[in-house]
Amino acid sequence: MSYFIQMPLTTATQPSPKRTIHYVGLETISAPVKPHLADLERFMRGQVNDFERETRELVAYCLKNSGKRIRPILLFYSGWTSPNTISGDLVKAAAVIELVHLATLVHDDILDEASLRHNESTVSEKFGPGIAVLLGDALFSQALKLASEFPNVDVCRSVSKATRRVCAGEIGQSFQRGNTALEVEDYYRIINYKTAELFYVSCHLGAKLADYPEEFISAVGNFGRRLGVAYQIFDDIADFIGQEARIGKTLGTDVASGKFTLPLILLLRKLNKMEGKELVRGFKNGKPADIKGLNRLMAEKGIFDQVCQCFMREIDAAEEALAPFGDYPPVDHLKGISSYVRAQVSKFVWP
Repeated sequence: MSYFIQMPLTTATQPSPKRTIHYVGLETISAPVKPHLADLERFMRGQVNDFERETRELVAYCLKNSGKRIRPILLFYSGWTSPNTISGDLVKAAAVIELVHLATLVHDDILDEASLRHNESTVSEKFGPGIAVLLGDALFSQALKLASEFPNVDVCRSVSKATRRVCAGEIGQSFQRGNTALEVEDYYRIINYKTAELFYVSCHLGAKLADYPEEFISAVGNFGRRLGVAYQIFDDIADFIGQEARIGKTLGTDVASGKFTLPLILLLRKLNKMEGKELVRGFKNGKPADIKGLNRLMAEKGIFDQVCQCFMREIDAAEEALAPFGDYPPVDHLKGISSYVRAQVSKFVWP
């Protein structure tokens, strides 16, 4: 079986029919693991003193705004057996994943020259890109140090492999900057590594640490991977039509830094030869992107609806992976997370 799955792309340009979406906040969905998220918060803040005094202020700054914590929530629910039975090992594993995630964000913001993250200045904006590089490395190191403290090598092996793949995804994307001929298959490979890998390992480790059967661990890992792909597609849509105040980070950085994400890749497929050359010429000349103009063009060509269909296929595939295990305790909780992610893009495409 191929590790990467490329979904067929629709050529329809007509908008999908409006559908009824029930918007449930992440806070509501994550309520059952709220005490465990609080344990994670305490554990993470307790890590600050493990760092050398030169880096403590920087680490504390990174931890100040925790974001959605969607990866720890996935890990907790994947390891869910019954209420109030989440172990200290799961909390520690969640901290490992979150430290890796924070490190990738610190490095991403350097590459994208982003100034805003979680409605605060990014580390590179506040302290400089050189300091941010070193801080990201320190966060990675602390994550692997914690992973090495588990009684067997499973956590350390899984997290090390995931970290390597996340870096590979970012390197691949960096090499492809400005490549107007980037294929959809290449895009999916990049996001499988840079985003979906941590979703996968969160779900995989949660179920494994809870001693679930191998077939369920595999299914949950597949759920996490497909959910992670969908989440990145949503992020790529939001980079065009989101609102910075609402999303909480700098938008438009993909276009500005020459990243060709799914909306742009599909747009180039739809343009005639002259239109495509004009758009490509602008990118190659370093011309500032007209985001509003691109949005209008994408709307005219049906791009947002096409991208959204790709997103929905990934969400559907994630939920289908869990279908044979409906009586397992984690499943309803995990489907709640997929419903939350599904609703995010629906707000943009089906207002």
